[in-house]
Amino acid sequence: MTPAADYLARTRAITDAVERQLAAIEQAAAWFAGTILAGRMVHVFGSGHSRILVEEMWPRYGSFPGFNPIVELSLTFHNLVVGANGQRQAMFLENVPGLAERILRNFDLSPQDSALVISSSGCNVVPIEIAECFQERGVRVVAIISRAHSEASESRHPSGKRLQDFAALTLDTGAPVGDAMVRVPGLETPVSPGSTVGGCLLVNAIKAGVAARLTAAGQPPKVLTAAALIGAERATALFEAAYDEHGRRLAKLYANLGE
Repeated sequence: MTPAADYLARTRAITDAVERQLAAIEQAAAWFAGTILAGRMVHVFGSGHSRILVEEMWPRYGSFPGFNPIVELSLTFHNLVVGANGQRQAMFLENVPGLAERILRNFDLSPQDSALVISSSGCNVVPIEIAECFQERGVRVVAIISRAHSEASESRHPSGKRLQDFAALTLDTGAPVGDAMVRVPGLETPVSPGSTVGGCLLVNAIKAGVAARLTAAGQPPKVLTAAALIGAERATALFEAAYDEHGRRLAKLYANLGE
């Protein structure tokens, strides 16, 4: 088997691991749909490369309003790698206590809200404290981690707790310890991570479940849809309506700050 074929085989195993969590996926979808039907938002947070999954949830084709993507550039701006705004700084900031509280200070949270917090290791301080802050405010938290990697890793949180310790429900990407999945002969360390694959499967499965529940409740979502599928005029109308709805929902999160 070539390394490429090995990787594809391992991603099929990840698909199986995600499928075994269907009951939990449906539970997350039910909670998130309840939040959106109440006129509130599902807060989605990820630092590091978990930012990918935040933006996979919203906004992109096949997604819809109701999700509040919380992405801090200081924790996720990777493309410069070194120098100003480099990766070393982002990795340092990801473990600064108190930063999570300052991030969430920007939002007027409600127990009607819910949250999806994503961290492959579940061991860095900021995502752990984000979940902890949500929990303290009565916001139900769903976590996405790579369970094998998390359990083999040491928490950076002073209490020793991990992200999953502050979640009402935890989903597993199915990625292995260390994330990278392919061993290449003659190369000391593995390549080609799997957590993004598993994470994308999880968030899109949840998204589909939420859409079904919103539609069944008589509030079908305004889905960002390609012009190639429905024509330019309808696609433009959906984009505008979806962005307007997002703005109206987001305004509620700023309305009573400081009161």
